[in-house]
Amino acid sequence: MKKMKPYLGALTALLVVGCTSFPSAPELDRLSADIMRMSFRNDGLVKVDRLTQDETNRVCSAADVAGKPLDEVAASAIQTINFNTIKWPSDGNFVGDWKEGEKIAQSGRGLTWTDEPGQANGGNCYNCHQIAKDEISFGTIGPSLYNYGKLRGIVDDPDGPAAKAIITYTWGKIWNAKAYNACSNMPRAGHMGILTEAQVRHVVALLVDPKSPVNQ
Repeated sequence: MKKMKPYLGALTALLVVGCTSFPSAPELDRLSADIMRMSFRNDGLVKVDRLTQDETNRVCSAADVAGKPLDEVAASAIQTINFNTIKWPSDGNFVGDWKEGEKIAQSGRGLTWTDEPGQANGGNCYNCHQIAKDEISFGTIGPSLYNYGKLRGIVDDPDGPAAKAIITYTWGKIWNAKAYNACSNMPRAGHMGILTEAQVRHVVALLVDPKSPVNQ
């Protein structure tokens, strides 16, 4: 019964507001948020603060609820904010080991209440993208990544200016996808601490290395 008290308090507040006058949209949002927070608890690595949205997620969520895409000015502002959060490779090396990148891309492990602190997270890339030709099951929320480097000319001219630009973009996209698409569904892997700098480097290699199964 003790666990029900917070819920009862929030529901009582909602009923009181409802009896006096119909609550405004901000009041409903606040009460809904309070009830939502009461439904969760800190457990292991998972903390209640995950429910707190930053400005980017708040604006994109509001647009989604309204069923209207962001206007060009708002989208550009969000992209600029997120672009400025990108941390470029500290040693200047954008490309790591594609074999390690493949392991990361095919792993969905991490950030759950059963995980241990310090345990490496996976990129969960397979859940939204096709990665290699021989895959028989993959997500389609995002575009296929098969032949990513080949289609962009990196395989034929790995040291050319176009290749450098694409590799730089690839790093930035993995680090913070919202820097290039304001309300992208893609996780901000580096920005949100899902992947480390070394892991991002390996995932970039998976996409651009000529020997990677992505480019076969």
